[in-house]
Amino acid sequence: MIRVLIADDSAFMRKVLSDLFKSQSDFEVVGTAVNGQDTIEKVKKLQPDILTLDVVMPIMDGLTALGIIMEQCPLPVIMISSATQKGTNETIRALALGAVDFVSKAGGAISKIDTIKDEILSKCRLAAKAHARKNFAASSPLVYSPKPSNIEPTTRRVEVRRRTGLVLGQKPTINRVPSTTAPVRRIIPGTGKKLVVIGTSTGGPQALQSVVTRLPGNLPCGVVIVQHMPAGFTKSLAERLNSISEIAVKEAEHDEIIKPGQVYIAPGDYHLRIVPASGGERKIVLSQEPRVGNLRPTVNYMFDSASQFGRDLVSVIMTGMGSDGCEGMKKIKATGGYSIAQDENSCVVYGMPKAVVDAGLADEIRPLNKIAEAIVDAVRR
Repeated sequence: MIRVLIADDSAFMRKVLSDLFKSQSDFEVVGTAVNGQDTIEKVKKLQPDILTLDVVMPIMDGLTALGIIMEQCPLPVIMISSATQKGTNETIRALALGAVDFVSKAGGAISKIDTIKDEILSKCRLAAKAHARKNFAASSPLVYSPKPSNIEPTTRRVEVRRRTGLVLGQKPTINRVPSTTAPVRRIIPGTGKKLVVIGTSTGGPQALQSVVTRLPGNLPCGVVIVQHMPAGFTKSLAERLNSISEIAVKEAEHDEIIKPGQVYIAPGDYHLRIVPASGGERKIVLSQEPRVGNLRPTVNYMFDSASQFGRDLVSVIMTGMGSDGCEGMKKIKATGGYSIAQDENSCVVYGMPKAVVDAGLADEIRPLNKIAEAIVDAVRR
């Protein structure tokens, strides 16, 4: 039995959601909450298995409540909010704070529940199996060094890692104005032929915040990401990551040349593949070819296209339901590419990495907070 707490300031939504869950033999509604403060109190008191949470509520909004809940008493949370541009941005913030997934209300604040009831039930059942994680705060990015560093500590606290030559220090001042246009950043030459590809799904926005914010702005290669997400949300995700990271982040565009020191996120509802371009460069090709397993984009589609770059490729598979990415990783390994998988303990859902690990395709298995370091280390080889 999945014990669910419903938090929404609309009496109508509380009623229809309660009726929906009560109609299912595997759900039990343990309570409802009318605002963020009420939600926190009832989470602590009732200890539900999952929480459905609205964003816009009086007294304390859903995002504020979510931040407190994920810090003090983390549990799987499904956001249910209006499908507006503001709602999109707030949803991305919620996912970064640790929400497992989201459902957009079909008709605004007073939703036509029939159009989304199957999605709500499906996502709540999956969320009940997820591992709730505290928010991973953005941390100081790595500093790329093509050769082992012999820099001594200065007035700024740094740590020299002898094996990798990485220097960890204070986060430099960066442009925090969200923009899909990458700001100009200095790139240190070195191993520019490398390419990093990352695939993730459920729990991905929070995991990407942990990894991307730790990547150095002077990374001498591009990074391409597929995150399972609907159209409209990937742009907000890219803008948020760009605003809090030293490395530049943007939503990928068709026929765009991949540049060093730049992260590209596949747009929702578009497959992304990587192909050679003139002068030894690579470019991004977007398409709306048929969905694969009801997914578009898919990690396998990107991994399959990237496998042609062989030893120049560093591939990463992170938290997510299912096995998307495993077939593509087989081709990457067959052509000499390097693979990094997120470990079970730090995954929200240990599905996609598990498929890769169980198939014997992972060169490294790393906790989430060590993946950026593993990427930089692999790029230096």
